[in-house]
Amino acid sequence: MIIWLASYPKSGNTWIRAILHQLIIKGNIHDETWISKIGRLVNSYPKIEHFQNLNSLLTKPEDFLNKKEIIKNWDISQKKLNSGNELRFLKTHNMLCSIAIDQNNFQFTDENNTLGVIHIVRDPRNVITSLKNHFSFESYDKALDFITDENKWVGTEKNYVPHLLSSWERNFESWSRFSKNYILFKYEEILQNPKKQIERLIEYLQKFIEIKHNQEIIDKITNETSFENLKKLEKKGLFLEQVDNKKTKKKVNFFHLGSKNNYKELLDKKIIDEIEKKFQNTMKKLNYL
Repeated sequence: MIIWLASYPKSGNTWIRAILHQLIIKGNIHDETWISKIGRLVNSYPKIEHFQNLNSLLTKPEDFLNKKEIIKNWDISQKKLNSGNELRFLKTHNMLCSIAIDQNNFQFTDENNTLGVIHIVRDPRNVITSLKNHFSFESYDKALDFITDENKWVGTEKNYVPHLLSSWERNFESWSRFSKNYILFKYEEILQNPKKQIERLIEYLQKFIEIKHNQEIIDKITNETSFENLKKLEKKGLFLEQVDNKKTKKKVNFFHLGSKNNYKELLDKKIIDEIEKKFQNTMKKLNYL
């Protein structure tokens, strides 16, 4: 069964993946190459490999850009992933949606395919600064258009699979309604007190698997997965999930600002006001306002 690590992009999903990896993969805690292996434990979904040859319309590279065919096969691909009856962690930025095609409704996932949800959220005023860097946007206005677009799809290029992000608010609200084995982590709380959040994650995971731990292990994992250490490992070329700047073709730093990402110093008041106005209900619910 699947446990999702669900979030809007640049909200701390990879941070939780790193912590999860070190909790579950025993030994070699000080071997720096572990950061290159987190995708083995927590794969991203959707990817071509999840839909390959599910039917005759999903065989060639261009087939996987067909949104309708991907949507119609969400359930089938997840049933295939679950066929081995193993606990499987999957990272996704897709919103938890239901889409009608030819008078049939297709859900991104449901309780038959999903064992639980580890949900990660971050203040959108800081998400937007990371989005600008990650997607190489020319301005914060472009990043604002991205984060507020309720019909935003990504993965619409060759060798990728389309997935529906929607806006920051709709993405968050969609997953927050999933009640089965749901837990929420806030980026800001991981930053402020990582040990407490690691302990929360251990308590959650122990409902499904045994997690051997003590204070020494938690301390080591806290140090290994600190933003500063993750950034250092990326500089050494050990983190393999950077994207390319679309203009320069150079790698974009994935671990960018961390605690230095302060929207009050980086954003114009106009952008801040527009985000707060657009997302005020959800931001109040999360105590961001």
